[in-house]
Amino acid sequence: MTFLASFIQYLVIMIVLAAIGILGGILGKKLRDRKDAKDAAIAQTEGNQSIEDK
Repeated sequence: MTFLASFIQYLVIMIVLAAIGILGGILGKKLRDRKDAKDAAIAQTEGNQSIEDK
């Protein structure tokens, strides 16, 4: 019985840590995509300005 209780305890801890890891990955990807979109918009704006300057 003690073994089963310990096993369930470690299983719950593993599930919680896995969920935190997955959420961190999802959040990191969303933040990176947002930064890349912002950088692309800035680069496009700078590109348009250099074309207009010519």
